[in-house]
Amino acid sequence: MSLSMLFGILATMLILSAFFSGSETALMTLNRYRLRQLVKLNNSGAIKAHKLLQRPDRLLGLILLCNNFVNNFAASIATVIAIKLYADEESSIAIAAVILTIVMLIFSELTPKTLASMKPEPIAFPAAWVYTPLLKIFYPLVWLINIFVNVLLRVIGVDVKNKHHDVLDKDELKSIISDAESLMPARYQKMLMGILDLESATVEDIMTPRNEIYGIDLELPIEDITNQIKASPHTRLPVYKTSIDRIIGFIHLRKILILLNRDDFDKQTIINCLDKPSFTPESTPVHIQMQRFKHEKIRIGLVVDEYGDVQGLVTLDDLLQEIVGELITDDVTVTAQNDGSFLVDASITIREFNRVTQWSLPTEGPKTLNGLIIDFMETIPEAGTSIRLHEYRLEILKRDENSVKLVKFLPRK
Repeated sequence: MSLSMLFGILATMLILSAFFSGSETALMTLNRYRLRQLVKLNNSGAIKAHKLLQRPDRLLGLILLCNNFVNNFAASIATVIAIKLYADEESSIAIAAVILTIVMLIFSELTPKTLASMKPEPIAFPAAWVYTPLLKIFYPLVWLINIFVNVLLRVIGVDVKNKHHDVLDKDELKSIISDAESLMPARYQKMLMGILDLESATVEDIMTPRNEIYGIDLELPIEDITNQIKASPHTRLPVYKTSIDRIIGFIHLRKILILLNRDDFDKQTIINCLDKPSFTPESTPVHIQMQRFKHEKIRIGLVVDEYGDVQGLVTLDDLLQEIVGELITDDVTVTAQNDGSFLVDASITIREFNRVTQWSLPTEGPKTLNGLIIDFMETIPEAGTSIRLHEYRLEILKRDENSVKLVKFLPRK
């Protein structure tokens, strides 16, 4: 053969090597979930690529078989060219091997593989059209190679039948959502994160504590009860006698307000309008409670401990807030300052505080920031006290006899 023909064959081998190297990387780095979506949209290239990837061992066997053949053939051609050009030079073959290695590394390996990793679909889908008939042609040889490979894998203790399926766990899905800033608004990210966290949250995490429950005590004079109803910030109120533990039902303001101005309005009228109370254990998961509200067609319930004592109150709004965030934003519980610090109402739940600040205060113990501080200090700290709470520095700004009211988280270093 003439030198020009040999150089032409060598260039062809380098191009084929680049194709096999790049297409291998492209096919292996395809996003499997996007690929499935394109298959559903009847993209012909995606369909063929998806079918090939059902048996990656066969596909890799075919690609490596072709690539190794091309590379070895290119090395042989380079040797022939070196002998023809430098017949008297003993080092000509070694020089040709070095030059060919550099050329193949740059033009047939790094460049196509880098390009394929950045834009896999435009390379993988056309390549799938090529590999589909090639696999049929070389199937006996590929099958024989895979037999030897599978035997070797069994020898080193790898079960080839135990295939890995593309199944995401919750933490991986959270990571994908957190990385999708450019694909969705931040509020949607928080909603999806809230949904994924539902299984780990209980009604105890989101309930209104017992001491903050706004209800009607039937032991009060009817005038006081009437004023309470008129001034109520809520549409549904628990009705009890003396103590919230002696609750007799819930009242909807829509029912009672139309009766409020009647001359015969009395406590019995209130009792006649009551709905049966619903109780739920404090350890009930949020998603289970949501299903319970839906099944029982109610929107409010009381949270009880193992002794049956009322610990708090949970509403459908509380459950939805766990997903979508604050439904009412009039009362700001976390205020960012210009210096990077935060003024925080200590009654905020730790879960909500973590959601707002993207911090990671522990949620296994106390449910509110006030409870976490008191549990850490083992006392109610005085105003002006500065502490380091789980790697976060804060200062107590306000307190009363029973609890911490306002704290300031200092900027993180």
